[in-house]
Amino acid sequence: MVFSDKTHLLARIEEALDSIRPHLLVDGGNVELVDVTKEMIVLVRWMGMCESCNMSTMTLRGGLMHTIQSKIPEIMGVEAVNGAELPNLELTN
Repeated sequence: MVFSDKTHLLARIEEALDSIRPHLLVDGGNVELVDVTKEMIVLVRWMGMCESCNMSTMTLRGGLMHTIQSKIPEIMGVEAVNGAELPNLELTN
């Protein structure tokens, strides 16, 4: 993926996340876009109350993944990376 294409893709993902953020903020949480892998997996980091919420897995699948994939069908999945070692990400292909 060329850097300018990735920049555009990240902006589209951020826009999709902005549509779900109000629901997270109501409960004291939020989500941060970390990156997107070359396999088209969106990496996010839970913030605030979402970090320790036992419903975050359901929110990830039913909220974030559904919202992002409905707006950007080429996205294959979404993963939370809180406490995980990040994969080696490439900016270009």
